[in-house]
Amino acid sequence: MKRVLLSLSMLAIAVAMAGCSQQARWNHKQKEALRESLRQYRNMIYLEDLTDPEFVIFTDGVATEIEQTFPVYSAFIQMPGVNDTVDMFVVTTIVDELNADAHNMRHIFPYRDLVSQGILPDRLTHEQQRQFYRCLAQKANAYYVTVDQFFEAILADTASTSTISQLQRQCANDLFNWVVEIDEVDIIEN
Repeated sequence: MKRVLLSLSMLAIAVAMAGCSQQARWNHKQKEALRESLRQYRNMIYLEDLTDPEFVIFTDGVATEIEQTFPVYSAFIQMPGVNDTVDMFVVTTIVDELNADAHNMRHIFPYRDLVSQGILPDRLTHEQQRQFYRCLAQKANAYYVTVDQFFEAILADTASTSTISQLQRQCANDLFNWVVEIDEVDIIEN
C-alpha cells in the first residue's frame, strides 16, 4: 500500500511539473504576438525588398530562433532589454541570410538605386537584372574571402570609387557596354 501511495505521489508530482513546464512554454497566442511584433521591422533596408512570402519566412525563422533560445515565455518577456534582444536576433538573422549571391544582391543594392546612381541603365529586363546580379555576386565572391569582409566593405562603402562600386561598374560594362564615368574633383590646397 505504501508503494502504491508513493508511486501515485510521484506520478502526481511528475504530472504537476510537466503541466507547469508546458504552461511556461510559448503558447499559440504568444507566438503570434511575437510574429506580429516582428512586422515592425518590415521597413529595414534588407527587409523592405522582400516579397510578402519571403518576409513571412524571415519572421518565422527569427521567432523560432527566439523561442528555441528562450523556451520559457515568461522568462523571455520579463527579461531586461527584451526589445534589444529581439533587435539583435533580427540583425543576426539578416547577416546570416545575406551572402554575396545573386538573390541577395538585389536586396543589398536595389536596381532602382543603381539606376539613380548612374551605375545601371534604366529599363533593364528582369533577365538582364538577374545577369547583372549574378555577375556582381561572382565578382564579390572572387574578391572577398569571407562574408565578414564583404559586409565590412558594404558598411564602409561611402565613396563612389569603392571596390564594390568598381565591381558594379565592371558588370554593367561587361553586360551592357554601359560605361559609368566619374567626374574627379581637383582639390586645391591653399
